[in-house]
Amino acid sequence: MSMPKEEGLDHSLAFLKEGYEFILHRRKSFQSNVFETTLLGKKAICLGGKEGAALFYDPDKFIRGGAAPNRLVKTLFGEGGVQTLDGEQHRNRKAMFMSIMTKTHLQQLDKLLESEWEKTSEQWEKIDQLTLYEESQKILMKVACDWAGVPLDDANKRTEQMRCLFESPAAVGPAHWKGRTSRSKAEDWIAGLVEQVRNGNLHATKEGALRVFSEHRDSDGKLLPVRVVAVEVLNILRPIVAISIYIAFAALALHQFPGERERLKKGDGSIRRFVQEVRRFYPFFPATMAKVKQDFEWEGYQFKEGTLTLLDLYGNNHDPHLWEQPDLFRPDRFLDWKESPFDFIPQGGGDFDMGHRCAGEWVTIQVMEVSVDFLVNRLQYNVSEQDYSYSHSSMPSMPKSQMILSDVQKTSN
Repeated sequence: MSMPKEEGLDHSLAFLKEGYEFILHRRKSFQSNVFETTLLGKKAICLGGKEGAALFYDPDKFIRGGAAPNRLVKTLFGEGGVQTLDGEQHRNRKAMFMSIMTKTHLQQLDKLLESEWEKTSEQWEKIDQLTLYEESQKILMKVACDWAGVPLDDANKRTEQMRCLFESPAAVGPAHWKGRTSRSKAEDWIAGLVEQVRNGNLHATKEGALRVFSEHRDSDGKLLPVRVVAVEVLNILRPIVAISIYIAFAALALHQFPGERERLKKGDGSIRRFVQEVRRFYPFFPATMAKVKQDFEWEGYQFKEGTLTLLDLYGNNHDPHLWEQPDLFRPDRFLDWKESPFDFIPQGGGDFDMGHRCAGEWVTIQVMEVSVDFLVNRLQYNVSEQDYSYSHSSMPSMPKSQMILSDVQKTSN
């Protein structure tokens, strides 16, 4: 059976123009959860739907090595990171990440975050207004470094570097090259700390990523290369700072859906359900990529070895076959949600332990819950008229005003 195919020489510009909705638009027009297109001059298959996601995360069908474009590797991921590995290498590296996701260590993250919100909000009382997206990045960078056992030498400089890593992959021109420069400088910084840990000149916390990753051994019993450790430590710091995007969207939701704020204040609504709906409703990652491991057939369609394949993350979270009225913001949809690793996939799907599902998803949820609790129950503030719109073609997307808050005051609650 012939796979639905988009006509034309190349659709890379259309992908940049349509952004998060590129795959979803074509799934609707083809009335199919699988179709073929051309990106960066190469054939690409796009998948969607619950079954498509389950297929995409089958390690016998797809591999990650060589799938990510160079511009993502040089900015967002780093070379040799866990996102680009397969097989035993991936299992070993994923186990390294999961080893720091213990209940006790995650509780420590909560305590660090609550303390930093308290200290920072006291400073906010002294200024007329602030940009939440920028300010939350500073909070998250300090917390991420404390949690990872990374000494933070220059908070403003390092926060800016982290921001550039996740803002630059889809950018063009100077903004993209700034991301590459930030990647190089950030890796230099962390690599120097790894060497200090290994030679005994830096006694990093036992449970933190810096020490755990510096001492981790691969499946051959060898220490990871210093530069690879640096990449993986940044794969802890960068995603935590990137949660600032979700925090900005959470503040937008609290403003645009005031009934939800009142429910959370009264305890009638669950912060967890609200957080999950923010993650479902607003754009974060548009898609994730892999390559066909070897020729196979699925539902009558032929998948050829080496073919680039994209899974529609944003589209699955807005798929009317998976979600009732997906374009409405309704946290209570998670009241009776039957959790599946293949329908709700804002940060990727599959299983945590052995698959490619983001190891930091639990961290994202915890950080958002603490942050939303502060915005609802621990702070009072005004939201003046501003540009609340966000673009589906800007990747990453966020409210254009980045959520400006004024007259911030701590409450006694």
